[in-house]
Amino acid sequence: MDFYLVRHGEAVADLIDASRPLTRAGRENVERVARLAAARAVQVSAIYHSGILRAVQTAEIFAAHLAPSARVLIMSGLRPDDDPSLAAAELAIAESPVMLVGHLPHMNRLAAYLGGGNAEGEPINFIPAMSACYRREGSLWRLDWTITPT
Repeated sequence: MDFYLVRHGEAVADLIDASRPLTRAGRENVERVARLAAARAVQVSAIYHSGILRAVQTAEIFAAHLAPSARVLIMSGLRPDDDPSLAAAELAIAESPVMLVGHLPHMNRLAAYLGGGNAEGEPINFIPAMSACYRREGSLWRLDWTITPT
């Protein structure tokens, strides 16, 4: 079964807006990656986000392109400094493909954890708006592909 990890798009600086919404370029990049994911026929039953505005906006853009009927929900364990084993445990019990939208350093640490069981292992370097597909085969996780906005 496939699962998808997404880093939120580029956000405005904290000094400009403390809520840090996506920039115009950030929205455009998320739209681009979401369209490419749709072209790959990505289907998910739910899109989970951290509850932080830039992740919420990213999740909503993906939902509009991939699965308008999919649930877009907040999930604990996706904030920047959360333990990646929490999100990995949720993926392990998921019965259908889902997408997790989060932040650095968490996304890099979660990718490393899925790839080898060690959050401090060699991660993928998630850039803003990047999407990665992981395939679960039994108890093993394998990176299948990535989509970047460039």
